[in-house]
Amino acid sequence: MLKKTLIGLTAAGAATLTVALPAEAAEVSWGLTQQAEPGGRVDAETYAASGGCTPATAVTSKGFAAPLVWSEGGNFGRVGGHTTAITTPGKYSATFTCTDGRKATQTFTIVGTPPPSSTAKPKPPASTKPKPPTTSTKPVKPAKPQVAVKPAGAPQTGDGSLS
Repeated sequence: MLKKTLIGLTAAGAATLTVALPAEAAEVSWGLTQQAEPGGRVDAETYAASGGCTPATAVTSKGFAAPLVWSEGGNFGRVGGHTTAITTPGKYSATFTCTDGRKATQTFTIVGTPPPSSTAKPKPPASTKPKPPTTSTKPVKPAKPQVAVKPAGAPQTGDGSLS
């Protein structure tokens, strides 16, 4: 009787694991910068040995100036990379595909005000002609020479005890 109970519990436990694995396997654990300044740096990384995956494609998003290429490697199957955010603030979605076919998606936000456009040209002055010098009929008085101030008493430099 005890043997049949143990076999039944083992079978039930295996069935539970079998049902739970596909749902768990669909999620990819990876990190993405959650907020970036316009034109700022966006970082991503995943650990294949810790719930992540080995990326098959670069990370793409409408919020990236260029796709994020996985350019760094490390322990525990770590892969990472960097790219630049576009200058338009908003909420964007980033996606890549794993070598096992899973798709990973996260969102990030570009915050703030976009920098001024570098193509904007300053307005030229209203007139490019120099103004003629004004002439006055008043005679110019010579400036008085400055009188030198002579120090009186000993200089107040302290006795050096506070240094």
